[in-house]
Amino acid sequence: MNTDRSDHGTPRVGHVKEITSLTNPIIKDIRSLAQKKHRDETRSFMAEGLKLVIDALDLGWRIKTLVYAKAAKGKPQVEQVAAKTVAKGGLVLEVSEKVLSTITRRDNPQMVVGIFEQRYRALKDIRPEEGETYVALDRVRDPGNLGTIIRTADAAGASGIILVGETTDPFSLETVRATMGSVFAMPVARASAEEFVKWQKAAGVRVVATHLAGAVDYRTIDYKSKPVVLLMGNEQAGLPEELAREAGALARIPQTGRADSLNLAIATGIMLFEARRHLLSLDAGA
Repeated sequence: MNTDRSDHGTPRVGHVKEITSLTNPIIKDIRSLAQKKHRDETRSFMAEGLKLVIDALDLGWRIKTLVYAKAAKGKPQVEQVAAKTVAKGGLVLEVSEKVLSTITRRDNPQMVVGIFEQRYRALKDIRPEEGETYVALDRVRDPGNLGTIIRTADAAGASGIILVGETTDPFSLETVRATMGSVFAMPVARASAEEFVKWQKAAGVRVVATHLAGAVDYRTIDYKSKPVVLLMGNEQAGLPEELAREAGALARIPQTGRADSLNLAIATGIMLFEARRHLLSLDAGA
């Protein structure tokens, strides 16, 4: 996002500016972050809410632009965040609620929005250690599922997310909303299926994949002897054979009733907390 502009109606980096017009070039740039192409080109994304912005700054994420509603002006935490943004060379915009609604695509928007630089972790730099759990997601398509999984992985104490193949964007507005801020705490890496298989063989991990043909009850799997990667398949197609055959264990989650499958985020949550239960028992000396 280009924020280093002249003073002809638009602010420079580090400058605080009041904006009320929906046609302002900076506002147009921010609104364009709804499109993946623009997010990728600028390596930027939007996060809503004062708490999320504070958490992101505390965790060292680079803020490019801070936007707050006029009604939030003068509030101590907003003023502190604005000062931090300017100190880091970012842009601060005070806008009308109508402008904020347009940016967030909500009728009742949060009073504070941050535009941050995207951050991915390189797969080659992930070296799982004993007691760690990672989640690998094959071609996850639904932003709500991905966001919920990131949030759940954070809550379960997982060490990171690996996105395999063509997946939904972890930095889309819908995904970031669903993470409830965990996108800032949970490292995310990307890989092709081939890269993932090569990495798992060299990383010394135990890959536990959920699969309709899984022969092992998920509760009886060894989650302790090696770092674990929980490999979850696509919402519609499940796990492809080329990934399933490389897994150390194919697990099933027993079900009753008429449903023949679980929502991806629910299934991932079950697996994550089962792995956590085993690791906690190990810590307790069981």
